[in-house]
Amino acid sequence: MRPFLFILLGVCLLACDTKETRLQQFLLKGNIAARDRNYDQASYYYGEAIRLEPCYADAWNNLGTVYFEQRRFDLALENYTKAIECKPTFVNALINRANAAYETKAYFQSLDDLTKVIAVKPDTALAHFTKGLVYTKMREFDKALLSFEKAMQLAPDNVDYLVNHAIVHYYKRNYEVALQELNQAQARKSNEPNVYNTLALIDIERGNFDEALKHVNQAIDLDPKQAYFLNNRGFIYLRLNDLAKAEEDINQSMYADPYNGWAYRNKGILYLMKQDYPSAERLLVQAEKMDSFIDKIYFYLGTAYAKNNRRKEACDAFRQSEQRGDQMLTADLIKYCK
Repeated sequence: MRPFLFILLGVCLLACDTKETRLQQFLLKGNIAARDRNYDQASYYYGEAIRLEPCYADAWNNLGTVYFEQRRFDLALENYTKAIECKPTFVNALINRANAAYETKAYFQSLDDLTKVIAVKPDTALAHFTKGLVYTKMREFDKALLSFEKAMQLAPDNVDYLVNHAIVHYYKRNYEVALQELNQAQARKSNEPNVYNTLALIDIERGNFDEALKHVNQAIDLDPKQAYFLNNRGFIYLRLNDLAKAEEDINQSMYADPYNGWAYRNKGILYLMKQDYPSAERLLVQAEKMDSFIDKIYFYLGTAYAKNNRRKEACDAFRQSEQRGDQMLTADLIKYCK
Protein backbone atom coordinates (compact mmCIF):
# COMPACT_ATOMS: atom_id res chain seq x y z
CA MET A 1 0.00 0.00 0.00
CA ARG A 2 2.82 2.43 0.75
CA PRO A 3 4.14 2.49 -2.85
CA PHE A 4 0.62 3.09 -4.10
CA LEU A 5 0.16 5.95 -1.66
CA PHE A 6 3.51 7.38 -2.74
CA ILE A 7 2.52 7.24 -6.42
CA LEU A 8 -0.77 8.96 -5.71
CA LEU A 9 1.03 11.67 -3.74
CA GLY A 10 3.43 12.20 -6.61
CA VAL A 11 0.58 12.54 -9.07
CA CYS A 12 -1.09 15.09 -6.78
CA LEU A 13 2.06 17.15 -6.50
CA LEU A 14 2.43 17.29 -10.26
CA ALA A 15 -1.22 18.10 -10.75
CA CYS A 16 -1.35 20.65 -7.96
CA ASP A 17 1.78 22.51 -9.07
CA THR A 18 -0.24 24.83 -11.23
CA LYS A 19 0.67 28.35 -12.25
CA GLU A 20 -1.79 29.72 -9.70
CA THR A 21 -0.24 27.64 -6.94
CA ARG A 22 3.25 28.86 -7.77
CA LEU A 23 2.05 32.46 -7.87
CA GLN A 24 0.52 32.07 -4.41
CA GLN A 25 3.70 30.45 -3.10
CA PHE A 26 5.88 33.29 -4.39
CA LEU A 27 3.48 35.85 -2.93
CA LEU A 28 3.41 34.10 0.45
CA LYS A 29 7.20 33.81 0.60
CA GLY A 30 7.50 37.47 -0.36
CA ASN A 31 5.03 38.48 2.34
CA ILE A 32 6.92 36.53 5.00
CA ALA A 33 10.23 38.09 3.92
CA ALA A 34 8.68 41.58 3.88
CA ARG A 35 7.22 41.04 7.35
CA ASP A 36 10.71 40.14 8.57
CA ARG A 37 12.16 43.20 6.77
CA ASN A 38 14.18 41.01 4.40
CA TYR A 39 13.42 43.40 1.59
CA ASP A 40 15.87 42.02 -0.99
CA GLN A 41 14.43 38.55 -0.54
CA ALA A 42 10.87 39.88 -0.66
CA SER A 43 11.64 41.74 -3.89
CA TYR A 44 13.07 38.53 -5.39
CA TYR A 45 9.93 36.50 -4.65
CA TYR A 46 7.56 39.20 -5.89
CA GLY A 47 9.74 39.54 -8.99
CA GLU A 48 9.50 35.79 -9.61
CA ALA A 49 5.72 36.02 -9.39
CA ILE A 50 5.69 38.90 -11.87
CA ARG A 51 7.96 36.99 -14.26
CA LEU A 52 5.48 34.14 -14.13
CA GLU A 53 2.47 36.44 -14.52
CA PRO A 54 3.38 39.96 -15.77
CA CYS A 55 0.01 41.39 -14.70
CA TYR A 56 -0.12 39.95 -11.20
CA ALA A 57 -1.54 42.97 -9.39
CA ASP A 58 -0.98 41.64 -5.86
CA ALA A 59 2.74 41.17 -6.49
CA TRP A 60 3.13 44.63 -8.04
CA ASN A 61 1.29 46.16 -5.07
CA ASN A 62 3.37 44.31 -2.49
CA LEU A 63 6.59 45.15 -4.32
CA GLY A 64 5.53 48.78 -4.15
CA THR A 65 5.12 48.43 -0.39
CA VAL A 66 8.65 47.01 -0.10
CA TYR A 67 9.96 50.19 -1.72
CA PHE A 68 7.62 52.35 0.39
CA GLU A 69 9.01 50.82 3.59
CA GLN A 70 12.49 51.73 2.38
CA ARG A 71 11.33 55.31 1.67
CA ARG A 72 11.98 54.81 -2.04
CA PHE A 73 8.72 56.52 -2.82
CA ASP A 74 9.24 57.07 -6.56
CA LEU A 75 9.77 53.34 -7.09
CA ALA A 76 6.80 52.61 -4.85
CA LEU A 77 4.64 54.85 -7.03
CA GLU A 78 5.80 53.03 -10.17
CA ASN A 79 4.90 49.63 -8.78
CA TYR A 80 1.55 50.72 -7.38
CA THR A 81 0.77 52.17 -10.80
CA LYS A 82 1.57 48.81 -12.42
CA ALA A 83 -0.81 47.11 -9.98
CA ILE A 84 -3.57 49.61 -10.82
CA GLU A 85 -2.99 49.24 -14.57
CA CYS A 86 -3.56 45.50 -14.15
CA LYS A 87 -6.54 45.99 -11.83
CA PRO A 88 -8.02 49.52 -12.07
CA THR A 89 -10.36 49.12 -9.07
CA PHE A 90 -7.69 47.63 -6.78
CA VAL A 91 -8.59 49.52 -3.60
CA ASN A 92 -5.46 48.59 -1.62
CA ALA A 93 -3.16 49.68 -4.44
CA LEU A 94 -5.05 52.96 -4.85
CA ILE A 95 -4.75 53.73 -1.15
CA ASN A 96 -1.08 52.74 -1.18
CA ARG A 97 -0.38 54.96 -4.19
CA ALA A 98 -2.20 57.81 -2.43
CA ASN A 99 0.08 57.34 0.58
CA ALA A 100 3.20 57.32 -1.62
CA ALA A 101 1.99 60.44 -3.43
CA TYR A 102 1.43 62.07 -0.04
CA GLU A 103 5.04 61.35 0.92
CA THR A 104 6.29 62.95 -2.31
CA LYS A 105 4.01 65.99 -1.71
CA ALA A 106 1.95 65.12 -4.82
CA TYR A 107 -1.18 66.00 -2.90
CA PHE A 108 -3.57 66.36 -5.84
CA GLN A 109 -2.56 62.93 -7.14
CA SER A 110 -3.16 61.52 -3.68
CA LEU A 111 -6.63 63.08 -3.52
CA ASP A 112 -7.44 61.75 -6.99
CA ASP A 113 -6.63 58.17 -5.96
CA LEU A 114 -8.59 58.49 -2.73
CA THR A 115 -11.59 59.82 -4.65
CA LYS A 116 -11.41 56.73 -6.87
CA VAL A 117 -11.38 54.50 -3.80
CA ILE A 118 -14.42 56.24 -2.36
CA ALA A 119 -16.23 55.93 -5.71
CA VAL A 120 -15.70 52.15 -5.62
CA LYS A 121 -16.12 51.64 -1.83
CA PRO A 122 -17.71 54.71 -0.21
CA ASP A 123 -17.56 53.11 3.24
CA THR A 124 -13.75 52.86 3.28
CA ALA A 125 -12.97 54.81 6.46
CA LEU A 126 -9.23 54.72 5.79
CA ALA A 127 -9.69 56.56 2.49
CA HIS A 128 -11.61 59.39 4.18
CA PHE A 129 -9.04 59.52 6.98
CA THR A 130 -6.14 59.71 4.51
CA LYS A 131 -7.97 62.49 2.67
CA GLY A 132 -8.05 64.33 5.97
CA LEU A 133 -4.29 63.97 6.32
CA VAL A 134 -3.75 65.29 2.79
CA TYR A 135 -6.05 68.26 3.31
CA THR A 136 -4.25 69.03 6.57
CA LYS A 137 -0.91 69.20 4.73
CA MET A 138 -2.53 71.46 2.14
CA ARG A 139 -3.79 73.69 4.98
CA GLU A 140 -7.36 73.06 3.82
CA PHE A 141 -8.37 72.63 7.43
CA ASP A 142 -12.16 72.75 6.99
CA LYS A 143 -12.00 70.04 4.34
CA ALA A 144 -9.70 68.02 6.61
CA LEU A 145 -12.24 68.22 9.44
CA LEU A 146 -15.03 67.00 7.15
CA SER A 147 -12.92 64.07 5.95
CA PHE A 148 -12.00 63.04 9.49
CA GLU A 149 -15.66 63.35 10.52
CA LYS A 150 -16.69 60.99 7.71
CA ALA A 151 -14.00 58.52 8.80
CA MET A 152 -15.29 58.73 12.39
CA GLN A 153 -18.85 58.06 11.24
CA LEU A 154 -17.68 54.90 9.48
CA ALA A 155 -15.33 53.77 12.27
CA PRO A 156 -16.56 55.42 15.49
CA ASP A 157 -14.27 53.32 17.70
CA ASN A 158 -11.07 54.49 16.03
CA VAL A 159 -9.42 56.90 18.46
CA ASP A 160 -6.75 57.90 15.91
CA TYR A 161 -9.42 59.57 13.80
CA LEU A 162 -10.67 61.60 16.76
CA VAL A 163 -7.13 62.64 17.76
CA ASN A 164 -6.38 63.85 14.24
CA HIS A 165 -9.66 65.78 14.21
CA ALA A 166 -8.48 67.46 17.42
CA ILE A 167 -5.07 68.19 15.90
CA VAL A 168 -6.73 70.12 13.06
CA HIS A 169 -8.57 72.21 15.64
CA TYR A 170 -5.16 72.82 17.25
CA TYR A 171 -3.85 74.10 13.90
CA LYS A 172 -6.93 76.33 13.62
CA ARG A 173 -6.19 77.59 17.15
CA ASN A 174 -9.53 76.26 18.37
CA TYR A 175 -7.82 75.10 21.54
CA GLU A 176 -10.92 74.59 23.67
CA VAL A 177 -12.54 72.37 21.04
CA ALA A 178 -9.29 70.46 20.63
CA LEU A 179 -9.05 69.93 24.40
CA GLN A 180 -12.62 68.62 24.58
CA GLU A 181 -11.90 66.08 21.84
CA LEU A 182 -8.58 65.05 23.37
CA ASN A 183 -10.34 64.47 26.70
CA GLN A 184 -12.86 62.26 24.88
CA ALA A 185 -10.01 60.36 23.23
CA GLN A 186 -8.22 59.96 26.55
CA ALA A 187 -11.37 58.61 28.20
CA ARG A 188 -11.68 56.00 25.46
CA LYS A 189 -8.00 55.09 25.26
CA SER A 190 -5.92 56.36 28.16
CA ASN A 191 -2.66 54.92 26.79
CA GLU A 192 -2.77 56.73 23.44
CA PRO A 193 0.51 58.73 23.36
CA ASN A 194 -0.66 61.15 20.65
CA VAL A 195 -3.28 62.50 23.03
CA TYR A 196 -0.59 63.63 25.48
CA ASN A 197 1.68 64.91 22.72
CA THR A 198 -1.12 67.09 21.35
CA LEU A 199 -1.96 68.34 24.84
CA ALA A 200 1.69 69.37 25.11
CA LEU A 201 1.45 71.30 21.84
CA ILE A 202 -1.54 73.25 23.14
CA ASP A 203 0.30 73.94 26.40
CA ILE A 204 3.23 75.33 24.38
CA GLU A 205 0.96 77.72 22.50
CA ARG A 206 -0.48 78.93 25.79
CA GLY A 207 2.95 79.34 27.36
CA ASN A 208 2.34 76.61 29.95
CA PHE A 209 5.75 75.00 29.55
CA ASP A 210 5.76 73.04 32.82
CA GLU A 211 2.44 71.42 31.86
CA ALA A 212 3.75 70.88 28.34
CA LEU A 213 6.77 69.06 29.72
CA LYS A 214 4.57 66.88 31.91
CA HIS A 215 2.33 65.93 28.98
CA VAL A 216 5.12 65.24 26.51
CA ASN A 217 6.87 63.07 29.10
CA GLN A 218 3.66 61.05 29.41
CA ALA A 219 3.74 60.56 25.62
CA ILE A 220 7.39 59.51 25.73
CA ASP A 221 6.75 57.08 28.59
CA LEU A 222 4.16 55.38 26.37
CA ASP A 223 6.32 55.45 23.22
CA PRO A 224 9.97 56.13 24.15
CA LYS A 225 11.36 55.87 20.61
CA GLN A 226 8.92 58.20 18.87
CA ALA A 227 11.03 60.85 17.17
CA TYR A 228 8.25 63.46 17.10
CA PHE A 229 7.74 63.31 20.86
CA LEU A 230 11.46 63.67 21.56
CA ASN A 231 11.65 66.59 19.18
CA ASN A 232 8.70 68.30 20.85
CA ARG A 233 10.31 67.90 24.24
CA GLY A 234 13.46 69.42 22.76
CA PHE A 235 11.40 72.42 21.64
CA ILE A 236 9.95 72.80 25.14
CA TYR A 237 13.49 72.83 26.54
CA LEU A 238 14.35 75.53 23.99
CA ARG A 239 11.50 77.64 25.31
CA LEU A 240 12.74 77.01 28.85
CA ASN A 241 16.23 78.08 27.69
CA ASP A 242 17.73 74.72 28.68
CA LEU A 243 19.84 74.40 25.54
CA ALA A 244 21.82 71.35 26.63
CA LYS A 245 18.73 69.21 27.19
CA ALA A 246 17.13 70.65 24.06
CA GLU A 247 20.09 69.69 21.90
CA GLU A 248 20.20 66.18 23.35
CA ASP A 249 16.53 65.52 22.56
CA ILE A 250 16.64 67.11 19.11
CA ASN A 251 19.74 65.16 18.12
CA GLN A 252 18.17 61.93 19.36
CA SER A 253 15.04 62.72 17.36
CA MET A 254 17.06 63.37 14.19
CA TYR A 255 18.93 60.10 14.68
CA ALA A 256 15.66 58.18 15.10
CA ASP A 257 14.05 59.85 12.07
CA PRO A 258 16.42 61.76 9.75
CA TYR A 259 13.47 62.74 7.53
CA ASN A 260 11.63 64.79 10.15
CA GLY A 261 11.80 68.40 9.02
CA TRP A 262 10.43 69.63 12.37
CA ALA A 263 13.62 68.45 14.07
CA TYR A 264 15.72 70.43 11.58
CA ARG A 265 13.59 73.48 12.36
CA ASN A 266 14.19 73.07 16.06
CA LYS A 267 17.90 72.60 15.60
CA GLY A 268 17.88 75.76 13.50
CA ILE A 269 16.19 77.59 16.37
CA LEU A 270 18.83 76.17 18.71
CA TYR A 271 21.56 77.69 16.55
CA LEU A 272 19.69 81.01 16.45
CA MET A 273 19.78 81.00 20.25
CA LYS A 274 23.48 80.12 20.17
CA GLN A 275 24.00 83.00 17.70
CA ASP A 276 25.45 80.64 15.10
CA TYR A 277 23.44 82.27 12.32
CA PRO A 278 25.00 80.56 9.26
CA SER A 279 24.26 77.12 10.76
CA ALA A 280 20.76 78.26 11.71
CA GLU A 281 20.04 79.40 8.15
CA ARG A 282 21.37 76.16 6.66
CA LEU A 283 19.18 73.99 8.89
CA LEU A 284 16.07 76.11 8.49
CA VAL A 285 16.41 76.13 4.70
CA GLN A 286 16.70 72.36 4.82
CA ALA A 287 13.64 72.09 7.07
CA GLU A 288 11.56 74.21 4.70
CA LYS A 289 12.61 72.09 1.71
CA MET A 290 11.68 68.92 3.59
CA ASP A 291 8.24 70.16 4.65
CA SER A 292 6.94 73.68 4.08
CA PHE A 293 3.94 72.87 6.31
CA ILE A 294 6.13 73.11 9.44
CA ASP A 295 4.71 75.56 11.95
CA LYS A 296 6.28 79.06 11.91
CA ILE A 297 9.08 77.86 9.63
CA TYR A 298 9.03 81.08 7.61
CA PHE A 299 9.30 83.27 10.70
CA TYR A 300 12.38 81.45 11.95
CA LEU A 301 13.85 81.30 8.45
CA GLY A 302 13.29 85.03 8.04
CA THR A 303 15.00 85.63 11.37
CA ALA A 304 18.04 83.65 10.23
CA TYR A 305 18.18 85.55 6.93
CA ALA A 306 17.96 88.86 8.79
CA LYS A 307 20.78 87.87 11.14
CA ASN A 308 22.87 87.03 8.08
CA ASN A 309 22.13 90.45 6.51
CA ARG A 310 19.95 89.04 3.74
CA ARG A 311 17.16 91.60 3.92
CA LYS A 312 15.24 90.63 0.76
CA GLU A 313 15.12 86.92 1.64
CA ALA A 314 14.24 87.79 5.24
CA CYS A 315 11.34 90.02 4.29
CA ASP A 316 10.03 87.50 1.74
CA ALA A 317 10.01 84.86 4.48
CA PHE A 318 8.35 87.22 6.97
CA ARG A 319 5.59 87.95 4.43
CA GLN A 320 4.96 84.23 4.07
CA SER A 321 4.87 83.93 7.84
CA GLU A 322 2.24 86.65 8.04
CA GLN A 323 0.18 85.01 5.27
CA ARG A 324 0.21 81.82 7.36
CA GLY A 325 -1.21 83.76 10.31
CA ASP A 326 1.80 83.12 12.57
CA GLN A 327 1.40 86.52 14.26
CA MET A 328 5.07 86.52 15.21
CA LEU A 329 6.33 89.76 13.67
CA THR A 330 7.36 92.52 16.05
CA ALA A 331 7.17 96.25 15.32
CA ASP A 332 10.93 96.28 14.72
CA LEU A 333 10.70 93.51 12.13
CA ILE A 334 7.83 95.25 10.34
CA LYS A 335 9.91 98.44 10.27
CA TYR A 336 12.94 96.39 9.05
CA CYS A 337 10.99 95.29 5.96
CA LYS A 338 9.61 98.70 5.00
